Amino acid sequence: MLAADLDSRTASLAAAFQRRDPFRHVVIEDFFDAASATQLLADFPAFERGNARNENGGIGNKSTVEKIRELGPAYAALDDLVQSPAFLQRLSAITGIADLRYDPWYFGGGTHENRNGQDLDPHVDFNRHPVEPWHRRLNLIVYLNPQWEDRWGGLLELHSDPRADDDRITRIAPLFNRGVIFETTEWSWHGFERIAVPAGREDVTRRSIALYFYTTQRPAEELAPTHSTIYVERPLPERFRAGLTLSEDDVGELRNLLARRDQHNQRLYRELSELHQRHEQTLEALQHGLIGRLHYYAKRLLARRAR
Repeated sequence: MLAADLDSRTASLAAAFQRRDPFRHVVIEDFFDAASATQLLADFPAFERGNARNENGGIGNKSTVEKIRELGPAYAALDDLVQSPAFLQRLSAITGIADLRYDPWYFGGGTHENRNGQDLDPHVDFNRHPVEPWHRRLNLIVYLNPQWEDRWGGLLELHSDPRADDDRITRIAPLFNRGVIFETTEWSWHGFERIAVPAGREDVTRRSIALYFYTTQRPAEELAPTHSTIYVERPLPERFRAGLTLSEDDVGELRNLLARRDQHNQRLYRELSELHQRHEQTLEALQHGLIGRLHYYAKRLLARRAR
């Protein structure tokens, strides 16, 4: 399925990956051979077939299908490819990351389709596999958009630090059969700007295949406590200054930004509530078990001695 000349490009791709601008990544043109790329696009699932619920439980403009083997022979062949030792070794040769693991669950991956009006705030991804004791190390995204113009938005954005005033952004257009590989770390901030296709072209969507790879270990300088995806809301556009008379579009954008902030806050609140609940359940289990009883009698003994 891969482009015939991909092996001959390995050395140059490996050099590009190490440049850290703003973090390690590489853009690979003509990732698949032409026939395979065309078939993957032809078999791409309808938006309605995927899961369009966002992280806050609502229906949004993004649809994903994780079980790609069910999408037909082309996607079954892709699944066979990305779990093969030869493919994983090729990824290691490009990135310098050894012993990569394929994710058979495709957590968060698979096919992604984003409709007009969708964007993705800058974020770093969850850093541990939800089931296996693995560290998330690489994202591989291949775009399947035969038509795309920069002015339509939707460009992949790689940030040096979206919280900083001097944030540096590398933008990559989601062009057909273009692959992007980038490291997954605590500083690999990425997202994409709002999609705004011209009137009458609302049928144009941003389509991609997302593949994530893991290792059992990672360098000590990259270790961090386990976390879910961490977002940073986009700042106010530069035009929002003192004296600006708000248009209807301005008001709509402000409402969208406030709603997005509230959604992130609600998601964080739910996660904290779940953590507190698990903590209470653990304490209750300990209190009713042998350790809990020993702890109880130890406290009574100390209290008697104190008297």
